[in-house]
Amino acid sequence: MKLSVIILNYNVRYFLELCILSVKKALTTIEAEIIIIDNNSQDDSCKMVQQHFPEITLLQNNKNVGFAKANNQGVAMATGEYICILNPDTVVAEDTFVKILEASQKLLHMGMVGTRLIDGTGSFLPESKRNIPSPMTSFRRLFGIRIGHVKNYYADHISETETADVEILVGAFLFMKKEAYESVNGFDEDYFMYGEDIDLSYKILKQGLQNYYVGSVPVIHYKGESTDRNAAYIKRFYGAMRLFYSKHFRSNWLLDSMVAFGIRIIAIQQSFKNQEKEKRVIDHHYLVSDNPLLQQKIAQVLKKDIQLISLESVQDLGDMNNELIFDNEYLTFSEIIGLMEQQRDTTQVFKIRPEGCNYILGSNYSDGKGEVIVF
Repeated sequence: MKLSVIILNYNVRYFLELCILSVKKALTTIEAEIIIIDNNSQDDSCKMVQQHFPEITLLQNNKNVGFAKANNQGVAMATGEYICILNPDTVVAEDTFVKILEASQKLLHMGMVGTRLIDGTGSFLPESKRNIPSPMTSFRRLFGIRIGHVKNYYADHISETETADVEILVGAFLFMKKEAYESVNGFDEDYFMYGEDIDLSYKILKQGLQNYYVGSVPVIHYKGESTDRNAAYIKRFYGAMRLFYSKHFRSNWLLDSMVAFGIRIIAIQQSFKNQEKEKRVIDHHYLVSDNPLLQQKIAQVLKKDIQLISLESVQDLGDMNNELIFDNEYLTFSEIIGLMEQQRDTTQVFKIRPEGCNYILGSNYSDGKGEVIVF
C-alpha cells in the first residue's frame, strides 16, 4: 500500500521547505514518494529542493500552468495506490498519514478524504467541509443572506472534530485512491485557479463515491500564502463558481445576471480596501525550546528580548500579547499543532522554527500573508 504525496509549489520557498520536512516525518513508517510540481517559481524553491531533498521527484514547469493542470501532471507521475494532493503552505503532524490511511479502510465507498484545517493563528478553517455550491447557495454566500431551506456554503451541520460524509472538500489536503481520481479524469483544466476542488469533489459524488471529512486529524494551512484576498481574488473565485454551475446546473439567466452584478459590486468594494494588515503589538517573545544558542540568534535578528521556556510553561503565560516561537528540534509537529489549537482565540501568535533551519515563519492572521525571518 503505497502513498504518493503531490505538492504544487509557486514562490513559497520557506513554507515549502517546512511542508516537506513535516511530510517526511509523517512518512517514516509508510511506503511513499513525494512529488513536487513547480509552476515556474521565481524564487529559489527548485534549487532548495534539489540541494536538500534530492530523493524527491521534482517537475519544473516553464510557466504557471494553473492548479488543475499541474496537479494532474503530478498524479500522472505517481506510482502509489493512494495519492494526497497537498498545498505547499501546509504542515502535517507525524501521525497524519497513518491516521488517514487507517480511517480510509473503514470508510464505505470512499471517494476523497479531507482533514480539519487550521490557519496560522490556530483557528479552524470552515472551508474544510462544505456543501455543494448550487447557484442559490453561491447567491446566499455572495450577499450574506438566508434563503429558506437553501444550504449554507459551509457544512456547519458537522462539528469541527467529527468524522462524517461531506459533499465538498478543500484542495489544500485531498486524500484518495489514484484510481478514483483517474475515474473522473482528475481536475478539470478549464479552471485555472479556484473551484477545481469543488468540481472534483462533485464529480466524485456523481461517480457514486462518498467524500469524507475526518475532523480528528488537524493540519495547518497558511492560506494567505497562496492568495491575495483582493478584488482580483473576488472576481476569480466567483468566476470559478459561475463556471462550476454552468457545467453542472441548468442555466438561469436572471440568477447569472444577479450574481455577476454582485461580483462586480464586491470587487469594487474590495479595491478600495486597504489590504495591508495592521501590525500586531507584541509585548513578549517566548522561544519554546531548550537551546540557548538559538535563543541568542533569534534575539539578535529580532532585536527583542527572547525568553526561553519549556513546553510545560506555555500554559502559564497569561493573556498578554505574546509571540510563541516553536523550536521543531524540541517539539514535534504534533505538539506544535496541538499548542496552536489550545492557545487559539487568545492574544498569542505563533511562529515555527523548522528543524535544522535558520529561519522562523508563521502568520498572525487568518487570511494575511505570512512572515519569514531569516537569522
